[in-house]
This record gives sequence, C-alpha cells and structure tokens, in this order.
Amino acid sequence: MVRLRARRDEGEVVVSVEDGGMGLGALDRDRIFAKFERGAAEAGGRGMGLGLAICRAIVALHGGRTWAEATPGGGLTFRFSLPIEAAPPLPNEAEGA
Repeated sequence: MVRLRARRDEGEVVVSVEDGGMGLGALDRDRIFAKFERGAAEAGGRGMGLGLAICRAIVALHGGRTWAEATPGGGLTFRFSLPIEAAPPLPNEAEGA
C-alpha cells in the first residue's frame, strides 16, 4: 500500500509518499536521489534510476527540498517540501546573452 499525505509546516508544504516495502539503510537514503541509482530490489528490473534524481531537481528549482526516511513498521517515506511563497523568477537566458 502507498500512502500520500500533505501538510503545511512553517512557510512550506510538505508532501509525503509512504510505502511498506523493504526500506533502505540510512546511508542509502541520500544515494537513491543520484542519477542512475536504483534500490537493491530493483536490480534487473525496469527503470533507469532517474526518477528520484529528476524529482529532486524539479523540487530544488522551486526552492524546495527532498529526502527519504524509514517508515515506522518497515518501508520508506519519500518527502519533499515546497515554499508557500513563490520562488523568485529565474533569469531569462536571452537577457543574459
């Protein structure tokens, strides 16, 4: 089962995606956000290990954070936060040329 949650917390919205799978050790929880990294259960399976890296990049562009935590009772919880106020606009590349 996968559980989605969202809450407002001190100027940001935090979204959580929880599962009851195998989980990961503390050292692997940051590694899985790197490009081409996959969990041990995914070895030989589908996917290229880009999904969480892309998610982290998109969230960062919006001024947010991503992380993973152990789910009580087993599994893993992925979380991301986004600021409630809009991030400053990115400079237009054409203006900088």
